[in-house]
Amino acid sequence: MTRPPAPATALLGLITLAFISLGLPDGSFGVAWPRMHLDLGLPLGVAGVLTTSVTLLAGVSGFLSGRILARCGTGPVVAGSCFLTGAALLVAAGAQGAVGLAAAGVCLGCGAGAVDAGLNGYVARHYTVRHMNWLHACWGMGAAAGPLAVGWALAAGHGWRLAYVVLGGLQLSLAVALWLARPLWIAVPAHDPAARRRHAVNGPPLDVRSSAGWISPALLFLYAALELSAGVWAASVLVVGRGATPGDAAFATAAYYGAITGGRLLAGWLGGERDPGQVLPAAVLLALAGAVAFALAPAPWVATAGLLALGLGFAPLYPTLMHEIPARFRPEDTPVLVARQTGAAYLGAAGVPAAAGLLAGQHLSLIPWLLAGGVLALLAGLRFLEARTGARRAALASAVVTGRLEK
Repeated sequence: MTRPPAPATALLGLITLAFISLGLPDGSFGVAWPRMHLDLGLPLGVAGVLTTSVTLLAGVSGFLSGRILARCGTGPVVAGSCFLTGAALLVAAGAQGAVGLAAAGVCLGCGAGAVDAGLNGYVARHYTVRHMNWLHACWGMGAAAGPLAVGWALAAGHGWRLAYVVLGGLQLSLAVALWLARPLWIAVPAHDPAARRRHAVNGPPLDVRSSAGWISPALLFLYAALELSAGVWAASVLVVGRGATPGDAAFATAAYYGAITGGRLLAGWLGGERDPGQVLPAAVLLALAGAVAFALAPAPWVATAGLLALGLGFAPLYPTLMHEIPARFRPEDTPVLVARQTGAAYLGAAGVPAAAGLLAGQHLSLIPWLLAGGVLALLAGLRFLEARTGARRAALASAVVTGRLEK
């Protein structure tokens, strides 16, 4: 295996930090809010409105970022977006009421959607699926580190404001580093297989206007909706619906999120050894088995095992579907499709878990079966996408193995 060039290695380090930083605000807000809402004189339920609004803004930002990325380049957009998220955390740290918190939410939503789309699109074109999975695992590490940082600040008596100042300062420092590293984004060559896909198959590639160009974002919408819905409602199903202890429910939910992060590390390790056309259906089948086990679970340990399987099955879906865009579509359409998929994922995460809450009030026991039905729909959509684009991707893999691509 050839070593990557120095610019690619240096930039990969910065991108790793960017993925970690992308997860920091996601996990920290929930820990800070019990104290934050008292300090700001806001009702406890406002957290739901804020979270949904920020996620919707991130979705819109993700949708719109494709054209901006194509015009301005990934480096400046990612650096600017990281600056926005850092500024948002500092504004939140100094907020005195709803207006300040709303301003922070606008900055955070706009910055998060654009940086997410920019990073995913760049990694899809310039690095391997192994890197993509590892980087998304790094997001999970950031999402875990944020609550720990806020929890430490609260326990030490420093308050949530200091925690947000520290997190915001880290984000701004990273924004400066990304801005200074702008030449690296241009110096790193496109990943060879992605750059030469058009020569590996016969016939014109699919473009962004094809039906597959909308099925792919729909899969990300559905995936994000299912992933977050499972995380939000699993504990309620176990405690309220089945009489489990809060400790058992917390352990089951932690196992679910831990499986997603660990599964992405595992998928990264196996990334160069398996065909995504085989990995993705197998992963969804594992998720389906986990969802059914969770729905039928007669005991908490069975529910935990089901959620563990659900998380492992979910793990490679988002990063692999992102990375496979240049293999399934025209490489020049990658920025637009990545932006479309990023926006769709944010919208799914914003709307569906909240809608599931309306159902949970009356029919909580149906939530696990809705998860199973959603995973089944995900499998059907994936098979449709593979039928439209799989031959092109498989031809590339065969060409790489047989040496049909020029070196």
